[in-house]
Formats: sequence, C-alpha cells, structure tokens
Amino acid sequence: MEAFQYSKAKSVNDAVTGLASNGAKLVAGGTTLIDLMKLNVERPATVIDINTLPLDRIEAQPDGGLKIGAMVRNSDLAHDAQVQKLYPVLSEALLSGASPQLRNMASTGGNLLQRTRCYYFRDTAYACNKREPGSGCPAIDGYNRIHAVLGGSEHCIATHPSDMCVAMMALDATIHVTGAAGERSIPITEFYLVPGSTPEHENVLRAGEVITHVTLPALADGAKSHYLKRRDRASYEFALASAAVIVEMSGRQIHRARIAMGGVGTKPWRSPEAEHALAGREANEKTFRSAADAALHGAVPRRNNGFKIELAKMTLVRALQIVTAA
Repeated sequence: MEAFQYSKAKSVNDAVTGLASNGAKLVAGGTTLIDLMKLNVERPATVIDINTLPLDRIEAQPDGGLKIGAMVRNSDLAHDAQVQKLYPVLSEALLSGASPQLRNMASTGGNLLQRTRCYYFRDTAYACNKREPGSGCPAIDGYNRIHAVLGGSEHCIATHPSDMCVAMMALDATIHVTGAAGERSIPITEFYLVPGSTPEHENVLRAGEVITHVTLPALADGAKSHYLKRRDRASYEFALASAAVIVEMSGRQIHRARIAMGGVGTKPWRSPEAEHALAGREANEKTFRSAADAALHGAVPRRNNGFKIELAKMTLVRALQIVTAA
C-alpha cells in the first residue's frame, strides 16, 4: 500500500469538491477499496471518508417504492422489514453475498461500484486492460474458470461480482448521483458498461460524481421474486451463476417477468430475451427452458468456463420453478 492523504467529507458537496483533486477516491465501508489498495491495484493520492454523511436511511416513497441511501449497510438493507416484505429478491441476494462481518460494513453505493474479482486484475504481476489500458488480457487464454461468458470482448472477460446489483437490475432500480454539474438519475440498466475496447470504463459515472441514493419502483400487486445463487461453497463465495427473477402471474400464465443473471456477465446481466420468452406463456418446464436458452443465447465459452452456460440455464430454470410454485 502506498502513502495517501486522508480527509473526512462534511457534506455531499464537500465530497464532490474533494473528488475534483487528482487521484482522490471515496471510502465508505472500504471492503473493496482498502483490499485493492493493499494489493496496489488502487493507488489513490487522497482518500475521502464519507461515513458521516446522512445517507444511511431506508424510506418508503409516496408511490409505494423505496429510497435507499448510499451509506445503508448491506446487513441493514437485507434485514429491513420493508425490503423483506416488498423486495425479497433483494434481501436474498444481499444475504447470499460475502460474510456477516463484511455485510455489516459494505454500503449500498460501494456495492454498486464493486470491482471485479478477476485474479489477473488483482495481481499486479500480470497485465490487465482494466488497470493499464492496452497492456492485454491474460484471462482470455489463461485460467478463466470464473470469467464471463456474456458481454466480454477481446480486451476483457472479467465478471461483475455483485449479488445485490443483479437483484437491483431485475428491480429496475434508479441510481441518483450528485456532481459539480448538479444532480441526475440513471436507470441501472444504463449504468454499467460492457468492456468493449475500453474495459477501464465500467460505468457511466462522470468524474467527481457521488452516488447519494437508489430508488426502487413499487412491484405490482401479487408479484413474486426470488434470488438463486450457485457457487463452489455455501458461504462467502462469489457466484458461478445466479438468477434474480420477478414474476407477475394470472393463474398459471405468466403476465410479465423480469430476469437478471449474475456470475456470467461482465456486468449485472438483464435479459429482455428471457423476459420475452416468458411473457404470456404458461409457467411450466418447457417455458422455463426456452427462457433459459434465450438468456444464454450468444454466450461465448472459454477454455475453463464453458460449464457456466449450462449451469446458468439450470439456475434460471430452478429459480423460475421456485417463484411460480403454487
């Protein structure tokens, strides 16, 4: 870890102003940033602590939705009564991630900006286009068991690691930010970028912008949701494949579905193709398998991760079975 300056932001505007200095980074829970600083992957000149900012509330909205402050801890969000009742998919996703100790520290805003667990990204002995644009991507021809099969490019196949973000993708969350130019709202479906030729750019945040809160729209009456995660071990492990599903039904017919996949994409992967395959269809095995095939259409396997395609399909089918069970 290299030496750095440390300061505490007294307000959101203070944090925005601080980010204007070259090489400044915000620290909330620090569960990603501090790890990467220890590995010399992140080398901020200044670390701005935002833990005292009043962004730690979960508030019901007049339209039936929910407002979640950027500093709400993952544990608090997962165990919130409103979240458990109205958005069980989000609670389940949070509780499947990390460990209780990490969830007690990790923040909502920090989770949205979580960096990949790619071994090559985290080991500075290797080249990595995310760390040093143009240096190469050894994962493509190297050991790539945990890497993405959707959304990759010749420059990067790193998997997005978050569970929370997969659920929020299915929930149509909106991310609210503040910067020098003012406030703006970004649909989560437009927030993340696929690597293309610029894998160092992971989202659409502008320089100096701070995430202040997230809003979730109300779900339709009777909508059911579920998050299912497949991993190598039962706890403290990242997804090899996961599925966040939200289904509205009339009898055994699916009126509308929202589907997002984790562990298989370079970003939390929303699948309109799977949603289309489910809409208006009867909730049965054939329909679910058709949706799973649609969700993984175009997946590109590499030397060690081809198994993820079938695993992801089975994960989505099982999640749909659970959520549509009478």
